[in-house]
Amino acid sequence: MPDNKFDRLPQAGDTENKFGTEFIYLSPMPVPTGMPAFSARNLHQEANETYLDFSVGRGNFEFMARVGIGVVMFFIIFLFLATGYLSWLRRNFEPFLSSWWEFFSGPVVGAIVIPLALLYTVIFYLSTRQITQHPPIRFNRQRREIVFIPKKGSRPHYVAWESTIACVSAGQLVTQYATIPEFKLMIGLREAETGSILWSSVACGSLSLAISEWEAIRAYMEEGTSALPAPQTDELEEGSVAFFHLCRRTYRAEHSVIRYAWGFLTIQFFSGWTLPCYISGWVNSRPKAKFPKEVLQWSKPIPSDQHANPSEELLHKTAEIRSTYSKGKTFLDHFKLKRSDHAQ
Repeated sequence: MPDNKFDRLPQAGDTENKFGTEFIYLSPMPVPTGMPAFSARNLHQEANETYLDFSVGRGNFEFMARVGIGVVMFFIIFLFLATGYLSWLRRNFEPFLSSWWEFFSGPVVGAIVIPLALLYTVIFYLSTRQITQHPPIRFNRQRREIVFIPKKGSRPHYVAWESTIACVSAGQLVTQYATIPEFKLMIGLREAETGSILWSSVACGSLSLAISEWEAIRAYMEEGTSALPAPQTDELEEGSVAFFHLCRRTYRAEHSVIRYAWGFLTIQFFSGWTLPCYISGWVNSRPKAKFPKEVLQWSKPIPSDQHANPSEELLHKTAEIRSTYSKGKTFLDHFKLKRSDHAQ
């Protein structure tokens, strides 16, 4: 999403607190974070010696589909039981089963379930449409530049690698059931002409995982594909059917039969079982948005003597922070930052 909030670019080590959410900036001046490079998005599959593509992964679509199916099924089951209870109360006036069926198949239930299902379908469609409408963000390590296209048909925007905005956020997501921690990696690309910023956000399981996701990108840009997390020979992609069954077997091995039956089988059955995995596979098999010829030309390898080099400022700051790490300190220690409670 575009944003115009910055009169100046923030710097690595800057912090911000907005509406209870803490932001820690890792770039501009993308110095080493001190965290291991790790990616839940299998970045090594989208990288070569010239560029790396950063886009939404299969696991994101599988989760979206599972949540949508689960919510719709929850309302169907709730209405099924509620209409059954109402029919039971009227059992002395009308036959129980026929009254139940009349309630459940009536227009009131349909007026609730159908719009809800359509709403989730539209949301899912708009999200998956980005694959065909929005090319991924491409990081070119030889030119030390990034290209992004806000929408299909728009002209490409190029951003210098060292001026890329990257931050991690730690906050809380409030739902009707509980308040849970929420962590994100946010990458901001600023248009030089207008100053507006295009943000790309990635939900992560913890603050350290969000930083490691960025570290994988940073390490690639500075060191190449050898710095990316090494793929495992038995690696399963998150969101696939094989990954689902791996999670099922792991859950079964680590929990009792009762907890496995309720905590996994029941919940996963009513959220589609492996159907979201197949939906995710279909989404990811759709033709991806293509880059224009200008970007394809920009993405071609260039002679080594034409490769862009890190700035003296970045080299100096990198040396300084590596010296800090050698003393057993962290990124937060280097910039004298305090860790908040929800960033733990």
